[in-house]
Amino acid sequence: MGKNKKKKKLKQKTVQELEAPVVDLQVKPATVDTEPDVQRPMGREYPKSRSQMPERQLFEIAEYKPREAERIGYSNYSYWKSVWANFLKKKSAVIMSIIFILLFIFTFVASAIGKYDINMAPDPLNRSYIAPNGEFWFGTNAIGQDYWAQVWYATRASILLAVLVSLGQIALGVVIGLVWGYVRKLDRFFTELYNLIDNIPTIIYMTLIALMVGKTLWTMGIAMIAFGWLATARNVRNLVFMYRDREYNLASRCLGTGLGRILFRNIFPYLVSVIILRMALAIPATIAYETTLTYLGLMDITKPSLGMLLSSARAVFPNAAYTLWFPAAIVSIIAITFYLVGNAFSDACDPRNHV
Repeated sequence: MGKNKKKKKLKQKTVQELEAPVVDLQVKPATVDTEPDVQRPMGREYPKSRSQMPERQLFEIAEYKPREAERIGYSNYSYWKSVWANFLKKKSAVIMSIIFILLFIFTFVASAIGKYDINMAPDPLNRSYIAPNGEFWFGTNAIGQDYWAQVWYATRASILLAVLVSLGQIALGVVIGLVWGYVRKLDRFFTELYNLIDNIPTIIYMTLIALMVGKTLWTMGIAMIAFGWLATARNVRNLVFMYRDREYNLASRCLGTGLGRILFRNIFPYLVSVIILRMALAIPATIAYETTLTYLGLMDITKPSLGMLLSSARAVFPNAAYTLWFPAAIVSIIAITFYLVGNAFSDACDPRNHV
């Protein structure tokens, strides 16, 4: 009991005492070291040595400036700016991109500068398979129509078809892959659907649609979308498995974040590089598949496409080689362009390559 009574009471300080500096910031001329470079022997005290100097002389107090603090803490990093900067470093991909853009623009210009249009009247008796000359720049086809107009119209139609079909396949595959990989209850359903479509050759589905619905260009394009999403969905589903149970996704679920927001805000950014690569590879693959369908007679050939031109050129290649050279060169440019651009853009989209 006696010890408790002897407890020391804390002395309360006034406001002036609390605001008073702990260290004397006033410079005292008597304590300034006039010879700072002189080596002092140990064990002796010098009234004018640095150990006796006040803190104001030893250190410079940094003034707090809110604007400077904000500028130092600000990061100028932008994901898409970094993607674009990394893509521009790939010179071959940039050059092929420019060539492809100019090629696509020229498909619209070619019809204006050409001497004949796509609807030129056929004359198989007088103009069949004329070699390239000043009148017919790319020669003529089997029924005497200008091959220049045929090639550039076919290029425009095939590029538009390939891009639209590829976009449809990628969009459908990404949505199904995200749901397939994240929602556990639907995993069995999508797995069985995938096996059902994948185990039957796609050409059988395409044949049934061509015979039952029609062989028009856009009908077959929709059919290619309906059965072409499998590879993209499988890749996306496997990647979603990797990110589904990460801490930030668990925290989002605990906070009540909706399914759509988790899929497209938390997980989708990690899939951009894979999606772009799949997109770049799907465009030349669509052109090649369109060639196969045309060769098998499963696609309407009233209007020319690159697949139709390549298919019709096979039979006459020894005698009219130019009918194969021009469409084959354009298909090669498209395939090489999207291969290089796809790989370059896929690498640029990877955040690990951003410095």
